[in-house]
Amino acid sequence: MKVSIIGVGNVGGLLASRLLELQVPQITLIDAFRELAEAKALDLEDACALYKYNCNLKGSQNFEDIAGSDIVVITAGFARRPGMSREELLKKNALIIKEIALKIKELCSDCLILVVTNPLDVITYLVLKTTGFPYQRIIGVGANLDAARFTNLISKQLNISSQEIDALVIGSHGEAMLPLARFTYIKGKPLTEIVDTITIEKLIQATIKRGAQIVSLYGSGSAYFAPSLAIAKVIAGILQNQKKTMGVCAYLQGEYGLSDLCIGVPCILGKNGIEDIVELPLNDKERELFLISAQSIRLQIENLKQNALL
Repeated sequence: MKVSIIGVGNVGGLLASRLLELQVPQITLIDAFRELAEAKALDLEDACALYKYNCNLKGSQNFEDIAGSDIVVITAGFARRPGMSREELLKKNALIIKEIALKIKELCSDCLILVVTNPLDVITYLVLKTTGFPYQRIIGVGANLDAARFTNLISKQLNISSQEIDALVIGSHGEAMLPLARFTYIKGKPLTEIVDTITIEKLIQATIKRGAQIVSLYGSGSAYFAPSLAIAKVIAGILQNQKKTMGVCAYLQGEYGLSDLCIGVPCILGKNGIEDIVELPLNDKERELFLISAQSIRLQIENLKQNALL
């Protein structure tokens, strides 16, 4: 099993460390800055000695080194800066990611691709269309991170363990995300039966703003502890063929009445990637908000087309 990470900044580097915990036997780190990739590979080799675990690690600037990968994770691109929306990143990152997607198609045409670069949903769509891979093998990682943030805020609000909370967020990985209180459970009971509507709305808004809050506080760069673990959870679901339901960005072909776009929805993940897309029985209000979220992604897709990137 070989996992390659393209872009080894904070998220990519920390992800590689988490992959050691999953005992992935071969990890390749690719970065435009060769010294950075090589340094992190050497540092991780030393970590292997502490784990008492052997892993074939390589840091490189050479894309050819991803050949033979079973999973390729794309974290490359520009990170958000204070005041910048994910949508503003689109022009900056689309050209970079399209070139990377073409390289992946050429060098490891049978791999699964995990997309992390923002704006996540439209970049996932760009990778899917550029590679032509089956939709099951193109997975955007973001909805499970949003659900984790929702979980954390609920935990703090109710002063209970996050272990007692099963949260769900769908829609775009951005300001139009949709934390679903009705499908979020506390010890098996819907959040809507436990918390009043005013508090729920505060929790939803805090979840939506969480990423921007972290970006603002960092001043330069964005979150990486939770995002790297969110990616590792998806990889574990694939490697261990867990068949668990997890929120990820997936390509829809009629599900939820939508087609030809990538958006966050609950999916069953296994060794083949997306094994199935779970359709929730949304009520009228939830469906309206989900369609608004989908429309925000379509506008970005049109932006790509107008700039001849699709």
